[in-house]
Amino acid sequence: MSAGLDADAPLRIAYLTYRGKPHVGGQGIYTRHLTKALCDLGHSVEVFGGQPYPVLDDRVPLTELRSLDLFNDHYPGRFPAFWEFKSRFDFLETAVFSTGVFPEPLAFSARANHHLSKRLGEFDLVHDNQCLGWGIARLERKIPTVVTLHHPITRDRMLEMDAAPNAYRRWSIGRWYSFVRMQGKVASRMPRVVVVSENSIQDIHTDMGVELDRMRLVPVGVDPDLFRPLDDVSRRPGHLITTASADVALKGLAYLLEAMAKLRADGRVVTLTIIGRPKPGKSMDLIERYGLGEAIEFVSGVTDERIVELYAESELAVVPSLYEGFSLPAIEAMCSGTPLVATDGGALPEVTGADGETVFRCTAGDAGSLAATIAAALDNPERRESVGLAGRQRVLERWTWRRCAEMTVDQYREVLAMPENIEKLRRNGRI
Repeated sequence: MSAGLDADAPLRIAYLTYRGKPHVGGQGIYTRHLTKALCDLGHSVEVFGGQPYPVLDDRVPLTELRSLDLFNDHYPGRFPAFWEFKSRFDFLETAVFSTGVFPEPLAFSARANHHLSKRLGEFDLVHDNQCLGWGIARLERKIPTVVTLHHPITRDRMLEMDAAPNAYRRWSIGRWYSFVRMQGKVASRMPRVVVVSENSIQDIHTDMGVELDRMRLVPVGVDPDLFRPLDDVSRRPGHLITTASADVALKGLAYLLEAMAKLRADGRVVTLTIIGRPKPGKSMDLIERYGLGEAIEFVSGVTDERIVELYAESELAVVPSLYEGFSLPAIEAMCSGTPLVATDGGALPEVTGADGETVFRCTAGDAGSLAATIAAALDNPERRESVGLAGRQRVLERWTWRRCAEMTVDQYREVLAMPENIEKLRRNGRI
């Protein structure tokens, strides 16, 4: 890198996240912890985010790229009032939304390109967290760019369509997810795509056409000092915990609710905490249908410390997903020492380890298998303790945010050393 930036120089990073829900959903958690770890390494990071805005370390400034926030928790899918339109990007967002397509990746990328094009001399590179709109492709022509792609959204689309009750609903879902074609084309143009698991690398290559030589594995991390066993907290008999970032087929919450109903029908006293906000939809309908209202509590907007306490109160954590590109909730539960029940969907076997040693594994999309696995784990306290201890050790040996940040910086420096990017740095006055 002698012709470009000094190989050891602190970097100035513009980090983009089109949504950053702070306590639920991998993107917000990834953003908060990775940017903090980058600062710990001595780099400077400014986050450019859309609603819901991420919660960040005090050292990380946030520039809010305001959207119309059409999918907020209180009024999801609302149509904006005329007085809300402040820029051409608001008209773009609404126009795309009006055609039945999810508009946020395209609209946010356009806003980010517009804003950052005026500040190219302030940053060494852009790191885009899974937006991959056309604006990111335009930015990459002006400034070195790295993107993170957690998993191919094609899998979300496939599972939603499989769960659709009729042909019209399948057509509507296909229309909604049509932005995925844009993401695949943009990702294929990026010099470096950071991916969080080997499983996701293969699926992104197969589904989105991104060449393997453009992708690099950089697993995510966990804070072992935060997510740890709490010896002074007693576990509640028969109590389970899960994270539901969205009521979509991919997350498999419906199968966990069906498993709960089966267990309770067999006379077991099982209860469940769902980290997430209750929303009208399939899951709430199932809770009512199965009569689970008194056995389930939703928790949202709480601190990480409280989440750790909730793990400590639970006999089992459950990840019922049909597909995961990695699963932060899985490794957070494991690091907390809470025994984990997880499916074999996507990258989960790669992440969680051997069945019966570091995880209790079941078949994805099979409520009977999930119920049987939960029952067997509840009936064997010695094995639960062993799995909980081994699960934490597995995480400690493999995944920390500092290591994630170090590996991410390695990718930054490789991209910055590319001749075409040295020229961009020179043009932007960075060297």
